[in-house]
Amino acid sequence: MTAQTSGNPASELSTDEPVAAPLPVLDAPREGVPLVIDSFSGLERAARALAAGTGPAGVDAERASGFRYGQRAFLVQIRREGAGTWLIDPEPLRDLSIINDALSGVEWILHASTQDLPCLSELGMWPDKLFDTELAARLAGLPRVGLAAVIENLLGFSLAKEHSAADWSTRPLPEPWLRYAALDVEVLAELREELIKLLEADGKLAFAEEEFEAIRTADPAPPRTDPWRRTSGMHQLRDRRQLAAVRELWQEREQLAERRDTAPGRLIPDAAIVAAARAMPSTVPQLLSTPGFHGRAAHKEAPRWLRCIAAARETKDLPPLHIPTNSPPPPRVWARNDPAAAARLHTAKPRLAAVADRLNMPVENLLTPDHLRRLAWRPPAVIDLDTITAALRGLGAREWQIQQTAAVLTVAFLDPDPLPEKETEKD
Repeated sequence: MTAQTSGNPASELSTDEPVAAPLPVLDAPREGVPLVIDSFSGLERAARALAAGTGPAGVDAERASGFRYGQRAFLVQIRREGAGTWLIDPEPLRDLSIINDALSGVEWILHASTQDLPCLSELGMWPDKLFDTELAARLAGLPRVGLAAVIENLLGFSLAKEHSAADWSTRPLPEPWLRYAALDVEVLAELREELIKLLEADGKLAFAEEEFEAIRTADPAPPRTDPWRRTSGMHQLRDRRQLAAVRELWQEREQLAERRDTAPGRLIPDAAIVAAARAMPSTVPQLLSTPGFHGRAAHKEAPRWLRCIAAARETKDLPPLHIPTNSPPPPRVWARNDPAAAARLHTAKPRLAAVADRLNMPVENLLTPDHLRRLAWRPPAVIDLDTITAALRGLGAREWQIQQTAAVLTVAFLDPDPLPEKETEKD
């Protein structure tokens, strides 16, 4: 097959180049779109079928990020050989522990599991064994690790992916959305088999299994200190009273969003909070002329937002500009603040990159960047293989990561390369 020419020389040069045939599209589940389970009797049927199935279970969840408050699941999809695909609406049920019991001892296959495991946990679901196809693809060195891309690469067909950003709290869920949801677990078992082959061929399957178990057994993240400080754009503010305004507006927005079960940003966006904190308006017209304060919630609730700003103006409880942290400073200032630490980091990074290149994986999967920064900034008092190994283990590095990186870091830290002149001249 040859391309059509347009008459210009550049086109004619490519007339003999083959045109790749489009990949076949997986656009429908092999057994059709299943009905949505929304009753306890249906849940019991699903549990019996899944318990009687064989092999691992593909699991996925759909949230309504950007539409509803929080990150709870609005649809859970499960597929297991011999049991078929089950779509479960958790909203009227709230507790899916019967499904968890049915899958006792069964390996769960998820793509990007850290996104879905928290909302599944809220429903009483947690795997006894885990296989993460996205993380496996990273460790296998695949160039793209989205589910559709990995399926194209390893299974040879494309996956219809039209509704990933949909409002999954919609009821009833449209049939095309349900078809999309069922397809998300349709071939996870086949994908797992292909990824295992790749990992085994490169001697990295044990690395992957250790990573999966680390995710599965990780402690829940502790509550954030001052979560309002994550307001996007807050770095623009340099005044403590302005920070107090952000705090008051953020907390009020959070409470209102939770009561209304809506995403906080749908009430007023972060940019509006920061703009109002900078301007500190004292009247409703001034507030509504602040950039970002538009839409029904901004207008209808204007007195509410104005009260927050007034409270910030009067409070004696001004937040500090920065909260204490044990994290290292940004690396861009290391050369000025601690040239020795900067030299350690400068030396270690390319050497770790070389190891990652040899293993054909992203360097951030070889060693968490935060672990490297913390260790380079404050290494053990005595640097040797044992102390570096212990420090990595204390930071939470997995054993396979320690085996691949501890010696490299030890040598880099004991004999760091001199910093480039451009680094030492930075302010």
